[in-house]
Amino acid sequence: MTRLFSPWSLRGVVAKNRIVVSPMCQYMAEDGVAGEWHHVHLGSRAVGGAGIVMAEASAVSPEGRISPGDLGLWNERQADALRPVAAFVKSQGALPAVQIAHAGRKASTAPPFRGGKFLDRTEGGWSTLAPSALPFGDYGIPEEMDEPRILKVREEFVEAARRALSAGFELLELHLAHGYLLHSFLSPLSNRRTDQYGGTLENRMRFPLGVVEAVRAVWPESLPLWVRISAVDWVDGGWALEDSVALARELGKRGVDAVDCSSGGIVPDARIPLGPGYQTAFSARIRSEAAIPTVAVGVITDPVQSEHILVTGQADGVALAREMLRDPYWPLHAASRLGETLSWPTPYGRAKS
Repeated sequence: MTRLFSPWSLRGVVAKNRIVVSPMCQYMAEDGVAGEWHHVHLGSRAVGGAGIVMAEASAVSPEGRISPGDLGLWNERQADALRPVAAFVKSQGALPAVQIAHAGRKASTAPPFRGGKFLDRTEGGWSTLAPSALPFGDYGIPEEMDEPRILKVREEFVEAARRALSAGFELLELHLAHGYLLHSFLSPLSNRRTDQYGGTLENRMRFPLGVVEAVRAVWPESLPLWVRISAVDWVDGGWALEDSVALARELGKRGVDAVDCSSGGIVPDARIPLGPGYQTAFSARIRSEAAIPTVAVGVITDPVQSEHILVTGQADGVALAREMLRDPYWPLHAASRLGETLSWPTPYGRAKS
């Protein structure tokens, strides 16, 4: 059996293969509530054979949304709407997963297909939060968080985790990447605080690790908890790979089961050398030096490339994003390419070649 199609035991659950549908914002929710689009979008990827299907970044509060169209998990109505989605994903043999997030200073923007610009209050926007009152590019100046607000946001992550569980998700991922709130505490480019939450690496990790601890305390021991990080900021003086290794070690101590290794997003002008598998070296080093399972993501498109990443020890799983938008049935096609025998959905069996 190929590594790509080998089962993956994650605490008390098993993913049937190591293909992860990466969380991809759809900007199609109303008041944070999932609709038919989300059911079809996520359900079709489960039908397509992925082992883990992860719902997009779901905001822990209204002010934590990237855009007005983001999914949310700050109230019960939102959890209720996601429950049939998670149930259908599971019914197709995939592990239902969800990412929870707070956009921080990158919140209050229009969806990309509507220009993606920062929205002020006259345009339906809202005030944003950050470790320091430093804007992201030409976005609005965020409010610097005091300790009561920090503790409030931590509790919002906890409550969102509880709702994710009630909705039927069996894998939870915390978003510590792409310049959003928790990443902005980690990076010295966005965190200029002089209190216990800023300055040294230990201090900059304090709030994100506190969120991880609080969420792990309410997320069942039988279910896996992942964290997505930006392994590097791609900017001199920013968050570096050595910092990610140190963070990953601390995450492992706190019951995190895998680190999902992305990069960038803290500043708008970083020069990122995009190319096939351009982030897999980060995943490999974190996996080796921090002794924690990792997921590789970033321009992973080919079955042979995916198998190579796994058999060479660069990661334990591969997450596909845009390629899954192009082809929801990528896992079925990958199995054929790699000579694997994979069960097709019964109604589609007549199309199997």
